[in-house]
Amino acid sequence: MVRLFSISLLAMLAGLTSANSPSAQEVMNQPVHVMDGWSWHDCGSPTDVVQLKSITLSPDPPKPGQDLTVTAVGTAQRRIEDGASADVVVKLGLIKLLTRTFDVCDEARNANATIQCPVEEGDYTVVQTVALPKEIPQAKFTVGVKGYTVDDEDMLCLDLQVNFMKNPFLRLGW
Repeated sequence: MVRLFSISLLAMLAGLTSANSPSAQEVMNQPVHVMDGWSWHDCGSPTDVVQLKSITLSPDPPKPGQDLTVTAVGTAQRRIEDGASADVVVKLGLIKLLTRTFDVCDEARNANATIQCPVEEGDYTVVQTVALPKEIPQAKFTVGVKGYTVDDEDMLCLDLQVNFMKNPFLRLGW
């Protein structure tokens, strides 16, 4: 599925930051960012190595058969070294379509991403374009990404929902 939604947005763009699992209260206080056909939620904690500030897609919503440009803005709070990884789970409803661990730095290299390992501390804007296959089924997908540093520290936690269902209702602009 679009090379796993672009390896889950390049394992959240080379891991832009995460650390320990947040408490239930911390999770409840974090905003869910909802767009027309997709949404994202930072499920990480303030101590994560990567802190995401925003994710935008163009076109919004994503459309099968078109190029998708993903722009992610975030901060690496600590250096990210070769060997960082991301556990990715893609679901269709309750059905797991894919569960896989990716080497974040290898994926970034293979995709010629604008960020390469090692990633130094600092603010980053990462832009990546992928071709979405026209064969993407009309369905709602969820993608969970949990990233870890080479030292197995939490680096990032991200939940994405992407809806490729066609809207049966006309948009009347009201």
